[in-house]
Amino acid sequence: MPQTDTSTAVPWWKGAAIYQIYPRSFADSNGDGIGDLPGITAHLDYVAELGVDAIWLSPFFTSPMKDFGYDVADYRGVDPIFGTIEDFDALVARAHELDLKILIDQVYSHCSDEHPWFLESRSSRDNPKADWFVWADAKPDGSPPTNWQSVFGGPAWTWDARRGQYYLHNFLKDQPQLNIHNEAVQQAVLDVARFWLDRGVDGFRLDAINFAMHDPEFRDNPPAPPSEKPRTRPFDFQLKRFNQSHPDIPRFVERLRALTDSYGAKFTVAEVGGDDAEREMKLFTEGNKRFNSAYGFDFLYADALSPKMVADAVSRWPEQPGMGWPSWAFENHDAPRALSRWASAEDADRFARMKMLLLAALRGNIFIYYGEELGLTQVSIPFDKLQDPEAIANWPMTLSRDGARTPMPWRHDAPNCGFGDAEPWLPIGPDHAALAVDVQRADPESLYSLTRNLLALRRDTPALRTGDIAIVHADDRLLVIDRRVDSQHVRCLFNLGTADAPWPSHLEADGTVIAAVNGADTTRLPPLSGLYLELRSSK
Repeated sequence: MPQTDTSTAVPWWKGAAIYQIYPRSFADSNGDGIGDLPGITAHLDYVAELGVDAIWLSPFFTSPMKDFGYDVADYRGVDPIFGTIEDFDALVARAHELDLKILIDQVYSHCSDEHPWFLESRSSRDNPKADWFVWADAKPDGSPPTNWQSVFGGPAWTWDARRGQYYLHNFLKDQPQLNIHNEAVQQAVLDVARFWLDRGVDGFRLDAINFAMHDPEFRDNPPAPPSEKPRTRPFDFQLKRFNQSHPDIPRFVERLRALTDSYGAKFTVAEVGGDDAEREMKLFTEGNKRFNSAYGFDFLYADALSPKMVADAVSRWPEQPGMGWPSWAFENHDAPRALSRWASAEDADRFARMKMLLLAALRGNIFIYYGEELGLTQVSIPFDKLQDPEAIANWPMTLSRDGARTPMPWRHDAPNCGFGDAEPWLPIGPDHAALAVDVQRADPESLYSLTRNLLALRRDTPALRTGDIAIVHADDRLLVIDRRVDSQHVRCLFNLGTADAPWPSHLEADGTVIAAVNGADTTRLPPLSGLYLELRSSK
């Protein structure tokens, strides 16, 4: 039931470490080759032991799985491949016993074309839900109402003979766009949020929220200016002025935030991608009435990790009145595994350790994607085993998202690496058995052990968890950031290059090393190394 939180303490989510679980790929409890909710519950002790504060569950709702759960056919239902609503309740109860918060995805910009709302809406032009989706007449020549393109390729409009109109879909044609301009639709999705809040969830990740509203005047998007980036989809040829980023979205966000606030210490984080992401993330998190945080794509599609890129990203979120609180991720279910993007095979182990040290030093919330703590690499999926609809449609120009969604390796010597008894829905990476949980749990020098130690240090060090951040130095290989709160001052140094770097002569080294990787100390920073230095002075 709703409750009021009168605490003035720092909220639990501020600076939290959040572990993303892709349910299909975490653990299969019933032998069908697909991960499920009971499989997650059975491994919650592992997640708690890692030291994260919360879990984000990717969609597990009833769905035809055209986009693996992001096409929701019942917002209140659990798809049978994942279990039952009772299984979800058991997962939440066990997580809370372990002092883990549970965040779930909410997909309000679109649903499945099998959702009862859409089935009713498409049945006629005068039914009670006729305007719950975005419908428009054809142009006089029969072509779509606008030139808008879908993210996954091709026009963002599909003709429907029942109504004699086109409907909008910014993603697959199986994902019709909800008309969030309609207050009845807003209330319907707020009622969905209330349903899950009443079941005990601790917050939401809002999927593709900047697509939630369209331009009611149906104006064409202008062409994008020339770019050196390869264009693999028609979507890339436009500036998305009118099919997303509508100025009324923040008003809906405020309604959702008022609801979650009525339940006490809940957390909301917006997924915001696209050409205008920085402005939108700040807009959607501005003040105290909108989302608690925004989850950007600064690192998720970057080809390389550089000091300048990190410096630029964190500098865009200064600590100042009205500014939102950022969230950072190096990996997720939509992006290739970071090690395969950023490191050569021979440097992967060193890079993984330095990368985790860097992530734990950032101001904001940090997201760890399942298996990132093990150093999992991107798996090459042959065409005949692809599941990802975008990759299939754009083969071979789009790198499959499937390669970052492969099964979690639990035991190195078990069939399917302990994921389950049946052949998994995606193949396990050929190098993943050597990285399995049982191997790394037994090794105090493993990446898993380092991650666990860093998360404990971050949790217990106020400057790292919630302190301000300043970029002290950033060149082609060396990054230095300071984290401060009150009198505590932690200096974090990283050598992102592949050659030795001396300790910068102009930087103070009088302090205590509280964490270091790959041989870093206060005299030198070997390749792909770093350390945290708690300074004795407050300079």
